[in-house]
Amino acid sequence: MGAIDRRGFLKGGVKVAAAAAATRGLVGPAYGVVGANERIRIACVGLRWRGWDHVKYFTRLKGKGVDVPMLCDIDEQLLGGRAEELTKMRDGQKPVTHVDYRKVLEDKSIDAVSLGVPNHWHALGTIWACQAGKDVYVEKPVSWCIDEGRKMVEAARKHGRIVQAGLQRRSEPGNRKAAAEIRAGIVGDVYMTRALIFKRRESIGIKRPCEPPKHIHFDLWLGPAPKQPYHENLVHYNWHWFWDFGNGEIGNSGVHRLDLVRMTLGKELPVKVSSMGGRYGYTPPDQGQTPNTQVTTWTFEDGTMLVCDVRGRWTNPEPGVGGNIYYGSQGYLGGKDASFGYDGKAYGGKPAPEINTKCLGGTGNPNHFHNFIEAMRSRKVEDLNCDILEGHRSSVLAHMANISYRLGRTLTFDPKTERFVGDGAKEANAFVTREYRKPFVFDAAL
Repeated sequence: MGAIDRRGFLKGGVKVAAAAAATRGLVGPAYGVVGANERIRIACVGLRWRGWDHVKYFTRLKGKGVDVPMLCDIDEQLLGGRAEELTKMRDGQKPVTHVDYRKVLEDKSIDAVSLGVPNHWHALGTIWACQAGKDVYVEKPVSWCIDEGRKMVEAARKHGRIVQAGLQRRSEPGNRKAAAEIRAGIVGDVYMTRALIFKRRESIGIKRPCEPPKHIHFDLWLGPAPKQPYHENLVHYNWHWFWDFGNGEIGNSGVHRLDLVRMTLGKELPVKVSSMGGRYGYTPPDQGQTPNTQVTTWTFEDGTMLVCDVRGRWTNPEPGVGGNIYYGSQGYLGGKDASFGYDGKAYGGKPAPEINTKCLGGTGNPNHFHNFIEAMRSRKVEDLNCDILEGHRSSVLAHMANISYRLGRTLTFDPKTERFVGDGAKEANAFVTREYRKPFVFDAAL
């Protein structure tokens, strides 16, 4: 992973926490701490699709002392329209707007950033924010590659920041109840779990290289990714299906399912992975690179299997079950819904025990954003429903799957070093990290 020394980093124009702390006499956790009753000011970065959801959910918490006074996006046209919408939501108060994320980090009045940006920006955006003394809500997968996620955890811990991973299904009451029931033994000992991602995706076609529109700052969009020509399949959504920027469907919708398995079974990282698939059903073929159909099996140290089935074209439903299915020694539990994964039914298992789940009520999304705010106030990492460490581990599963798929082989993984070992390790570990494009790098010292 590329890096420059601290002097070069600061000369690059990003005033991170080390510089701010030096001028204010503050270091580490003391910098940028929000009091229990203070107003929390959040800058939302990336405003298309999921990023705009961030704005709406945080704005709904204004009664809890939350404000969104700043927006950032590389698309000036989109940024202007979103600013107008937010002005109405803020009773006529116009937000400050930036196209360059680095300007957001220079503003000491901002307490936290919320990152709804493409995957290749998640790690750098989070690390820069932690160094600048700001808390972070970052979308899933939290990283583009394995090493990035570990660096995010290190940065959060070193600078005492609250970093919530956007795996909001952990805050869904039904999923919490299912997890508690499984841990209580409703289906006995779980030996296998299936994660089903049935999401039909149409062909994205082929878009030729061209000059980016004047309202899009494409170099800022590329950020740490390799320099390359602009084409219309990149900005704003189809980047998901290109390896330089996204992680395919398993890193998009799939990571939600993988995270729920880990949460439910109390697993950390597996020791083996095997993945196969392809990009099927498009005639003529489109220019997407990631598989739209992918079957992956992970094995944990105790032998428990996790099987993920991604189907991106037409597929049959599986009657009675969907989402995640847990197979145990005395029965199985499955949800009928592919979004939330639980309908309260266990087949062949014991009657459901009475579970007193501690949650905020409502559904996963509002709970998750509210949970982030509450943890910002308490300054306790353990109060987060999905701390960056948990988000990192769940993202690692998706990265392992894609590496196995790209190499076409089964791989062995060491959870302690977060590196592949044994046959194929050298080739596999080449995918664990990446070189960042200057000046979009972070200080090696974090």
